[in-house]
Amino acid sequence: MSEHLLVFPDREVAEEVAAELDDEGFSEVRVVREALAGEDDSEDHEWAVYVREDMVADEGSAVETGLRERFTALADERGGWYDPHPRRPG
Repeated sequence: MSEHLLVFPDREVAEEVAAELDDEGFSEVRVVREALAGEDDSEDHEWAVYVREDMVADEGSAVETGLRERFTALADERGGWYDPHPRRPG
């Protein structure tokens, strides 16, 4: 299993990215609200796109590396960032 998190400051962008990735057929794609570390204020949140792909078993594989590179570029293009070590959202 391969897990990824793309983080964006804007909910609309996160939802657009999630829709695009969901259309591609990943095992799970969803938008989650992420509180910034150490911040309790309701305004201090970002929006993340959690992506899980069950068909990738080896984290060191070329497929996994390709997904990480693709998601990093996608996040950069949309003004966000890629978290290489996501924790599974609840």
